Amino acid sequence: MSKSKELKTNAMRILDKNKIEYKVNYYECGEFIDGVHIADQLGQDYDTSFKTLVTVGKTGNYYVYALPIHKELDLKKAARAVNEKYVEMLHVKDINKATGYIRGGCTPIGMKKQYVTVIHKSAKDCDKIIISGGKLGVQIELAPEDLIKVIGAKYEDIIEE
Repeated sequence: MSKSKELKTNAMRILDKNKIEYKVNYYECGEFIDGVHIADQLGQDYDTSFKTLVTVGKTGNYYVYALPIHKELDLKKAARAVNEKYVEMLHVKDINKATGYIRGGCTPIGMKKQYVTVIHKSAKDCDKIIISGGKLGVQIELAPEDLIKVIGAKYEDIIEE
Protein backbone atom coordinates (compact mmCIF):
# COMPACT_ATOMS: atom_id res chain seq x y z
CA MET A 1 0.00 0.00 0.00
CA SER A 2 1.48 3.36 -0.96
CA LYS A 3 1.72 6.18 1.53
CA SER A 4 -0.97 8.13 -0.31
CA LYS A 5 -3.38 5.21 0.16
CA GLU A 6 -2.81 4.84 3.91
CA LEU A 7 -5.95 4.42 5.95
CA LYS A 8 -7.13 7.49 7.78
CA THR A 9 -7.10 7.50 11.55
CA ASN A 10 -10.08 8.71 13.56
CA ALA A 11 -8.17 11.96 14.24
CA MET A 12 -7.73 12.56 10.49
CA ARG A 13 -11.41 11.89 9.80
CA ILE A 14 -12.39 14.44 12.47
CA LEU A 15 -10.04 17.04 10.98
CA ASP A 16 -11.42 16.34 7.50
CA LYS A 17 -15.01 16.65 8.76
CA ASN A 18 -14.15 20.03 10.30
CA LYS A 19 -12.33 21.15 7.14
CA ILE A 20 -9.07 21.58 9.06
CA GLU A 21 -5.88 21.71 6.99
CA TYR A 22 -3.17 19.32 8.16
CA LYS A 23 -0.18 17.35 6.95
CA VAL A 24 0.48 13.69 7.77
CA ASN A 25 3.96 12.35 8.53
CA TYR A 26 4.53 8.59 8.43
CA TYR A 27 7.53 6.94 10.04
CA GLU A 28 8.77 3.47 10.91
CA CYS A 29 8.11 2.63 14.53
CA GLY A 30 9.23 -0.71 15.87
CA GLU A 31 9.08 -0.19 19.60
CA PHE A 32 7.89 3.21 20.84
CA ILE A 33 10.41 4.81 23.20
CA ASP A 34 9.32 8.44 23.46
CA GLY A 35 8.61 11.54 21.39
CA VAL A 36 12.18 12.83 21.67
CA HIS A 37 13.45 9.63 20.03
CA ILE A 38 10.93 10.03 17.18
CA ALA A 39 11.76 13.74 16.70
CA ASP A 40 15.48 12.88 16.55
CA GLN A 41 14.74 10.14 14.02
CA LEU A 42 12.77 12.58 11.84
CA GLY A 43 14.90 15.69 12.42
CA GLN A 44 12.04 17.60 14.05
CA ASP A 45 12.19 20.54 16.44
CA TYR A 46 11.39 19.60 20.05
CA ASP A 47 9.55 22.88 20.62
CA THR A 48 6.98 22.17 17.90
CA SER A 49 6.63 18.42 18.58
CA PHE A 50 3.96 17.87 21.23
CA LYS A 51 3.20 14.83 23.34
CA THR A 52 -0.24 14.00 24.71
CA LEU A 53 -0.56 13.09 28.38
CA VAL A 54 -3.68 11.92 30.18
CA THR A 55 -4.35 12.46 33.86
CA VAL A 56 -7.10 11.69 36.32
CA GLY A 57 -8.21 14.28 38.85
CA LYS A 58 -9.35 14.01 42.47
CA THR A 59 -12.94 14.03 41.10
CA GLY A 60 -12.22 10.98 38.92
CA ASN A 61 -12.47 13.03 35.72
CA TYR A 62 -9.87 12.59 32.97
CA TYR A 63 -7.87 15.52 31.61
CA VAL A 64 -5.66 15.74 28.54
CA TYR A 65 -2.52 17.85 28.18
CA ALA A 66 -0.41 18.56 25.10
CA LEU A 67 3.11 19.88 25.69
CA PRO A 68 6.50 19.94 23.99
CA ILE A 69 8.05 16.47 23.98
CA HIS A 70 11.15 17.48 25.93
CA LYS A 71 9.24 19.15 28.77
CA GLU A 72 7.63 17.69 31.89
CA LEU A 73 4.06 18.27 33.01
CA ASP A 74 3.82 20.24 36.27
CA LEU A 75 1.00 18.40 38.04
CA LYS A 76 0.16 21.38 40.29
CA LYS A 77 -0.13 23.77 37.33
CA ALA A 78 -2.05 21.09 35.41
CA ALA A 79 -4.54 20.71 38.28
CA ARG A 80 -5.02 24.48 38.56
CA ALA A 81 -5.65 24.72 34.80
CA VAL A 82 -8.65 22.38 35.13
CA ASN A 83 -9.88 23.51 38.56
CA GLU A 84 -8.95 20.28 40.33
CA LYS A 85 -7.35 19.90 43.76
CA TYR A 86 -4.82 17.54 42.17
CA VAL A 87 -4.26 15.40 39.08
CA GLU A 88 -2.09 12.33 38.63
CA MET A 89 -0.86 10.59 35.52
CA LEU A 90 -3.16 7.90 34.18
CA HIS A 91 -1.46 4.51 34.39
CA VAL A 92 -0.26 3.21 31.01
CA LYS A 93 -2.47 0.11 31.31
CA ASP A 94 -5.57 2.38 31.53
CA ILE A 95 -4.81 4.64 28.56
CA ASN A 96 -6.60 2.51 25.96
CA LYS A 97 -9.69 2.02 28.12
CA ALA A 98 -10.02 5.78 28.76
CA THR A 99 -8.97 7.15 25.36
CA GLY A 100 -9.22 4.42 22.72
CA TYR A 101 -5.54 4.99 21.93
CA ILE A 102 -2.32 3.25 22.95
CA ARG A 103 0.86 4.70 24.47
CA GLY A 104 2.77 6.47 21.71
CA GLY A 105 -0.33 6.79 19.54
CA CYS A 106 -2.40 8.96 21.86
CA THR A 107 -3.63 12.21 20.33
CA PRO A 108 -5.99 14.82 21.80
CA ILE A 109 -8.26 14.47 18.74
CA GLY A 110 -10.92 11.76 18.68
CA MET A 111 -10.63 10.11 22.07
CA LYS A 112 -13.55 7.97 23.24
CA LYS A 113 -14.88 11.12 24.93
CA GLN A 114 -13.83 14.72 24.44
CA TYR A 115 -12.06 15.39 27.72
CA VAL A 116 -11.07 18.83 28.94
CA THR A 117 -7.82 19.52 27.10
CA VAL A 118 -5.06 22.00 27.85
CA ILE A 119 -2.26 22.84 25.41
CA HIS A 120 0.94 24.43 26.66
CA LYS A 121 0.95 28.14 25.93
CA SER A 122 4.17 27.90 23.87
CA ALA A 123 2.07 26.45 21.04
CA LYS A 124 0.64 29.95 20.48
CA ASP A 125 4.06 31.00 19.15
CA CYS A 126 4.18 28.20 16.56
CA ASP A 127 2.79 28.32 13.03
CA LYS A 128 2.40 24.53 13.14
CA ILE A 129 2.75 21.87 15.80
CA ILE A 130 3.18 18.13 15.43
CA ILE A 131 1.00 15.72 17.42
CA SER A 132 0.39 12.00 17.22
CA GLY A 133 -1.88 10.95 14.39
CA GLY A 134 -3.73 8.41 16.50
CA LYS A 135 -1.54 5.37 15.96
CA LEU A 136 2.12 4.49 16.07
CA GLY A 137 4.01 5.62 12.97
CA VAL A 138 1.65 8.50 12.16
CA GLN A 139 1.92 12.19 13.03
CA ILE A 140 -0.34 15.14 12.25
CA GLU A 141 1.07 18.60 11.65
CA LEU A 142 -1.42 21.44 12.01
CA ALA A 143 -1.89 25.01 13.20
CA PRO A 144 -2.33 25.11 16.98
CA GLU A 145 -5.38 27.39 16.60
CA ASP A 146 -7.02 24.70 14.45
CA LEU A 147 -6.34 22.11 17.15
CA ILE A 148 -7.85 24.44 19.76
CA LYS A 149 -10.90 24.95 17.56
CA VAL A 150 -11.56 21.28 16.79
CA ILE A 151 -11.23 19.97 20.36
CA GLY A 152 -12.29 23.03 22.38
CA ALA A 153 -8.95 23.21 24.21
CA LYS A 154 -7.32 26.17 25.93
CA TYR A 155 -3.75 27.39 26.38
CA GLU A 156 -2.12 27.41 29.83
CA ASP A 157 1.32 27.25 31.42
CA ILE A 158 1.47 23.57 32.44
CA ILE A 159 5.16 22.67 32.34
CA GLU A 160 7.81 22.43 35.03
CA GLU A 161 10.29 25.29 34.93
